[in-house]
Amino acid sequence: MKIRFARHTDRLPELVRFYRDDLGLPLRGDFQNHAGYDGVFFDLPGTGAHLEFTTGGGQTAPAPDPESLLVLYLDDEAELERIAARLAGRETVPANPYWQANASAFLDPDGFQILLVRA
Repeated sequence: MKIRFARHTDRLPELVRFYRDDLGLPLRGDFQNHAGYDGVFFDLPGTGAHLEFTTGGGQTAPAPDPESLLVLYLDDEAELERIAARLAGRETVPANPYWQANASAFLDPDGFQILLVRA
C-alpha cells in the first residue's frame, strides 16, 4: 500500500515555496490542467508517502482547523533547528497542550499548522 495526503489550496505558488524552500521537502512532481486542476506533490522522506496540493477545478480551499496538523519527526537536532530558523516569523501556538510542550509549531501559507518534533 502507498499513501498520498492531498489538500486543496488557493495559494499553490506560496505553498510550493513554503514546503520546498522553507520546510525542505523534496518536490516529487507536478501537473498542470489535469481535468481542470493544477498540483504538486512532495516526498515525505523516510515514509514512502507523498503530500499533494491541488488548485482549480472550481473548488475552494478548506478552512484551517487548530487540530488539523502535519507533524514531522526529525532525528537530526541541527536539521530541526535549521528548518525552524527558515520558518521564523510563522510561529504559532498549538491548541493541544501536549504539542505546546513537545513541538515547535508554524503556520503554512494557508494557515494550517506544521509541527516539528524531535524524534
